[in-house]
Amino acid sequence: MRIYFAPLEGVTGYIYRNAYEGLYGHIDKYFAPFISPADNYALVPKEIRDVLPENNRGVNLIPQILTNRSDLFINAVEALQPYGYKEFNVNLGCPSGTVCSKKKGAGFLTETDELSEFLDGIYAYGETHGITISLKTRLGFYDPDEFYDLMDIFNAHPVSELIVHPRIRGDFYKGEPRYEYYAYALEHAKIPLVYNGNIYSAKDYANLCSKMNTSIDTVMLGRGIISDPALAEKLITGGAEMVTATATDMDTVTDAAAEKQRFWQLHDTVYHEYQKIMSPDINVLYKMKELWTYWRASFDGCDKEIKALLKAKKYAEYEDTLRKLKAE
Repeated sequence: MRIYFAPLEGVTGYIYRNAYEGLYGHIDKYFAPFISPADNYALVPKEIRDVLPENNRGVNLIPQILTNRSDLFINAVEALQPYGYKEFNVNLGCPSGTVCSKKKGAGFLTETDELSEFLDGIYAYGETHGITISLKTRLGFYDPDEFYDLMDIFNAHPVSELIVHPRIRGDFYKGEPRYEYYAYALEHAKIPLVYNGNIYSAKDYANLCSKMNTSIDTVMLGRGIISDPALAEKLITGGAEMVTATATDMDTVTDAAAEKQRFWQLHDTVYHEYQKIMSPDINVLYKMKELWTYWRASFDGCDKEIKALLKAKKYAEYEDTLRKLKAE
């Protein structure tokens, strides 16, 4: 089984990736939060810092590019290649209003002729320059049936991997994924597939395999693996047995105390690394609060402490609440 770590803007930058890899691992590919090249620049300093090899030692990082122009995609690739990157990902799934209004991300899916021309251009470049290009897509913008035509377009290109989030743009991240369309992809794709969406537990993975009537060998995890950092390990150690398993104890970690300690190591590493590169207190705490919107799911009965963390404006306030949580 292969597991990919999804890009979450503002969350899964190099500090989090390094801390996670050192403590948990089991990730075959990490995808960097998207780079959006413009006419007057390919990369901004923040984007360069995030992909620098010295900031990603031991991490198999795939840069993700958000654009609807092949020339800008190529500019970004050429700016990244000196750092040794040979594999890139195109974002066709971002549902943000500001992104979609520019016909980028999921907004590009409505422009099928332009999308096909864009793919012609980037894959022609890729084949002549020895790079591979994967796509991360939604089913469509307005209607999931758009996926049938999109699948034909994708099949017509040498896509290294097609990562499918089986929702339309209007779904954002709500409700159940439209599993029947991923089943269609499994039947009709001529290119390797990766499943992405709503895997928060080993049971969720087992249910997905049951719905597809087959084992899904490659998955991308996003919100689920932030909420439960041990999720990849649970999927790996569960192995093929999870495909037919129904027991709720599939997500049990053998040593709860050790797992709790490992989580706090992750927290503390990320917290202290942010302190090295950011100031004042509130900027670091803002980054930590983004993470706590996911981590809070693992802290039942600690609403008071979580609210205090989210309100903290100084390290002293934040750390005083941390001590209480760690003592739980």
